[in-house]
Formats: sequence, structure tokens, C-alpha cells
Amino acid sequence: MPMSTEHDTNAVTSLLAAQGITVLERGWLSSNNVLLLGDGPTALVDSGYCSHVEQTIQLVQGALEGRPLDLLLNTHLHSDHCGGNAGLQGLFPALKTWIPPGQAAAVASWDPVALTYEPTGQSCPKFKHDGMVKPGQLVQLGQNQWEVHAAKGHDPHSVVLFQRESRILISADALWENGFGIVFPELEGIDAFDDVSNTLDLIEELAPSIIVPGHGAVFVDVYFALGRARSRLDQFANNPGKHRRHALKVLIKFKLLEWQSVTFENLLAWYLNTPYIATIEEREHTTKAHLVRASLQTLLNELHNSQALRIESGHIYNA
Repeated sequence: MPMSTEHDTNAVTSLLAAQGITVLERGWLSSNNVLLLGDGPTALVDSGYCSHVEQTIQLVQGALEGRPLDLLLNTHLHSDHCGGNAGLQGLFPALKTWIPPGQAAAVASWDPVALTYEPTGQSCPKFKHDGMVKPGQLVQLGQNQWEVHAAKGHDPHSVVLFQRESRILISADALWENGFGIVFPELEGIDAFDDVSNTLDLIEELAPSIIVPGHGAVFVDVYFALGRARSRLDQFANNPGKHRRHALKVLIKFKLLEWQSVTFENLLAWYLNTPYIATIEEREHTTKAHLVRASLQTLLNELHNSQALRIESGHIYNA
């Protein structure tokens, strides 16, 4: 008789604990935080969004149980994965922070445009980095060594981490149980759907038994997840407009998760003045405001119909 979902979850949690791994599942606005303990450096993978930094600190301190945090590693530099970096660096003065190669210069000079925080209408407090985590490396995190693999697609600089002996993969936004992250390079006119496909092939080749995703619950049915991801990728590759529309909804939902409620007019002002949204919509400077208003209203209606938000008396509420 197969295990119940509860028993299956408990078994996976026990297997992770045996490897010194604690997964702090956070939802969507903040990425999951993965704490690795053992004889090697005490390490945290990804730090969540800045508006949740106090909760991140509480969760990490509780899981550390008095230990220091030695190393903070970012799988990529989207704001929901590194927004807590500055807060953790302030709490742990000796903390070393490693980032993937590709945007080190933008971090060193702190360029929020190059790092996409300003163009996407998101926030990320300035943080420093002490080194880079490069594909092809073996890094000691907690009690185990982890392989670093490039995972292009969602972000051209993203990495995933694989522990070969236990076959545990920290997949960031390259693979979730029900999909993967927006393919941001495609929104900028850079072909990247093939990169997503190659990353999915890499994950299949690694054959992990447990996947710790950047968002959502830890899962073990890798075959199902890969099949679902490839199906979604095919839909987007065959209809890039569907991918752009999906991206607009995600950015709206992300902002609503941060605000929780907002008037239509204030949301419209943000929507009109966020450069990345104009890029996704392929909007010209001459585009009439009433057309943008109509576009936003249609997206909100679709999000309302999917129960992702509520619209009441001119206010939009997160749901």
C-alpha cells in the first residue's frame, strides 16, 4: 500500500534532516530558504524578499539554534531570492555571501537597473558579495559537498545545486512541482526557451530523488514535474504571446502580494510607469493611456476569475 501524503512528507523531511537540511518553505513573494548544517560551513541558500526580511531572520535564527551563519549563497539575483541578503549581513557580520557569476560588477557598483529591480518595480536593499559560486565547482555546505550546475532559462546566470550521494537537488526556479519561473530573457527579446529545455534535460540526467524548489513544497515525483514543465514550455514556445501575458499576471500578483491591497488608479500608475511591463507589452511611447487601462483591467479580470485576487468597489485585494 502506498504511503499517505502525510507519511510521504514526513519521510522526505526525515531524509533531509539526516543530511542536515532544513527547508523553510515561504510561498511565492519570498523564495524558500534552505539551511544546511553539519561539520562544514553553516550555509543558507537564498534569502527571500525584502518585505519579509524580519520573518526570514526569525526563521533562520530559530533553525540555527544559536549557531552562527557562515555562508549565504544565492542561486540567482532576482529580488525574491536575495532581498533578505542585507538584513542577514547586518545580523551576522562575519557572513560571507556568494553569488553566481555574471552580475558581480552590477552588485559591486550597486546598479538596480542592471539588476532589474527598478525596471520590474521591485525592491532589494543594497548588499555586498564576497565571492562567486560558479558552475562546475564543488562547494562544501553543511555536512556535504554540492555540485554547482548552470541552469539557464529563467535567468541566464542561475545555478542549481546537486548533492550526488543523497541525490538531492536544490532547483531554484528551474523546476517547480508544477512548472518553472518566467523565462525573463524571452521578454527582453533574447531566445531562451531552448535554455529552459536544456536545463530540464540536465535535471533529468542528474536523476534527483528529492527536489527542493525555489517556491512551493519539496517533492519527489520528478518524472511528473518534468513532464508538466515540458508541456508548459511547449505551449510558451508555440505561443510567445501566452508567455508574455503570463509574465504580466505574475508581476501584478507579485506586487499585490507586497501591497496586499491597492486602488485601481494606484495600480494603474505603477503599471504605466514600470519599464519592464512596457517592454513586455511591446508598448510604444505613443500608446494611449486608455488602451493601457483596458489591458490592465482585462488582466485583473482574468486574475479575479482564477481567484488570485478580489476586486471590490475600485479596490484590488490579494487573495
